[in-house]
Amino acid sequence: MFTRLLIKGEKVITRQKVVHVVSDSVGETAELVVKAVASQFNGGHVEINRHSFIESTQDIDEAINSVDELNSLIAYTLVIPELKEYLDRRSAEKGIFSVDLLSPLLHVFEDFFKQEAKHQPKLIRRMDEAYFKKIEAIEFSVKYDDGKDPRGLKWADLVLIGVSRTSKTPLAMYLAHHGYRVANVPIVPEVAPPKEIFEIPRSKCVGLTISPEKLNEVRKERLKSMGLNAESNYASMERIFEELDYADRIMKRIGCPIIDVSNKAIEETANLIIHTLKRGRGL
Repeated sequence: MFTRLLIKGEKVITRQKVVHVVSDSVGETAELVVKAVASQFNGGHVEINRHSFIESTQDIDEAINSVDELNSLIAYTLVIPELKEYLDRRSAEKGIFSVDLLSPLLHVFEDFFKQEAKHQPKLIRRMDEAYFKKIEAIEFSVKYDDGKDPRGLKWADLVLIGVSRTSKTPLAMYLAHHGYRVANVPIVPEVAPPKEIFEIPRSKCVGLTISPEKLNEVRKERLKSMGLNAESNYASMERIFEELDYADRIMKRIGCPIIDVSNKAIEETANLIIHTLKRGRGL
C-alpha cells in the first residue's frame, strides 16, 4: 500500500484499485481510515492518492477530473456542507463511488452534545499547533531551569528569580504546560546574577519571595527528606535573612514585580504571574 500525491489536473489511467482521499486539511485522518479498511481486503494492496487542502468547487473539479472512473473511489473529509454536497453531486454525475467519512459521526456528536458543529476546516491542525507549542515550552523550561545557560533568558516569555525553595521550578513547569517558555534563576549571595537578567525587559521578569519562617520550615523538611541535618546553615534563620535581603536588593535593582509565595498553591501563584505578565505588557 502506498500514497501518491497528485498534480492538479492529472488524469490517472490504471487498472490498480485507487482510493482518492479528498480533504479540506492534510488528509492524514482519512488516509488512516482508508488504510485500516483496506487492510481487510486483498492484503491491503490499494493505491491512495491524496488531494489536500480542498477549499473551493474548482479544487473539487480538479480532483474529480484526475479520477479514473472505472477503478477508483473517493473517500473524503469535508466539513463545509456546500463543498460536501458539490462533491457528492459531481461524483454521482461521473459514476464514481464516494464515501463521506465525517458526517455520520458528526451528526451523532451533534445529537450527543445538543449543539451544531462549527463546520470549520483545519481545526485539528490548530489543536496540533497548540500541543506542539506546549511541548516546546516544556522543553525550553527544562533546558533553562535553575540558571542553566543564562544566554537563553532573552528567548524566554518569562523569567522567574528567587532564593532556593521558592517554587521556581514547579512554577516554571506548570506555566510551561500552559504554553509559556519559562526560565528561572536562583539568587545566591555568593554568586553574582547573570548579566542577562539585567538586560531583559523587566516586564517579563517576576521575583518570588517568601516569609523567613515559611522558608525555614520548607528547608528543614527538604533537608530531612534528603537524610541531612535539619539544623544546617542552609535552614538557619541567619542564612535565610541574608539570602532574602540580597534577593530583595536584586529584584529592586531589576525593577520587576515581586510575588510572595508563602502560603500560596502553585496554581494560585501561577495565575498571579500570568496576570502580572499580561498587565506588564498591556494585554
